[in-house]
Amino acid sequence: MTSATVAARTRAATRRKPLRLPRVGLHVFLVATAIVWIAPVGWAVFTSFRPYADTAKYGYVSIPHTLGLANYRNAWSQGQIPLHFWNSMIITIPAIALILLLAASVAFVVSRFSFWFNVPLLIFFMAANLLPQQVIITPLYELYLRIPLPGWLSGGSGLAYDSFIGLIAINVAFQTGFCTFVLSNYMKTLPSSLGEAARVDGASVLRQFFGIILPLTRPALAALATLEFTWIYNDFLWAVVLMSSGDKRPITSSLTNLQGVFFTDNNLIAAASVLVALPTLIVFAALQKQFVSGLTLGARKG
Repeated sequence: MTSATVAARTRAATRRKPLRLPRVGLHVFLVATAIVWIAPVGWAVFTSFRPYADTAKYGYVSIPHTLGLANYRNAWSQGQIPLHFWNSMIITIPAIALILLLAASVAFVVSRFSFWFNVPLLIFFMAANLLPQQVIITPLYELYLRIPLPGWLSGGSGLAYDSFIGLIAINVAFQTGFCTFVLSNYMKTLPSSLGEAARVDGASVLRQFFGIILPLTRPALAALATLEFTWIYNDFLWAVVLMSSGDKRPITSSLTNLQGVFFTDNNLIAAASVLVALPTLIVFAALQKQFVSGLTLGARKG
């Protein structure tokens, strides 16, 4: 054994931190939290593969005697998953595009220009996040019943109620403030010399926004797009309150179609819930790198 090897092992031993009780407690807490968080999802997946007859005979907490994909096939057909998934995309994708565009525009003004109304404007957009949604259900429901819309825009209802545009509007209203706050803080970290150089070169405000600032905020936009997709896609409250037609409802509220008046197959609903959750997992997997980089923005110095 050479002296260099001995020295390397000595340095490694000195760098190794001693095992302390607080650190052990932290890891135990994190493991327990992860188990509590994952256990319901794992149990739903496990139940979705069991036929109802198996759980009715042996109970949900038992060793399965039969496993299969029948619940998934029935959920796909009986729950009309493709139709309601398309409805969710009609609501989610335009809402995310509008939210990010409006939030980025307001954040650009608040962070790159010195106007007296910058702070009041940011507070105004953040106010929607401070107001509980349940507080305005009744007045908003009455308002939607009184707002006329063209037939082509309302899907035939003639009102903001029971229309895709109504759900898009309410999601934009409630989510724009949070995105504005995040993007404004990120844009403030960009060097002001970028805008100064662009103005010297004769770039207009729109060119500075679309050509310089917006491309530099792609990590933050990707992280927000992932979060907004999850929140809007999983929305249940507004889809039930502001949508009455069953064939227009998004995929989360359509799960109620699988419930019977006198009988509910929980195994079938578990399979449908797994199918409903798959798009959010796919989006997170596709944007995971951008999402993590967006969350860690500003966490490193220098």
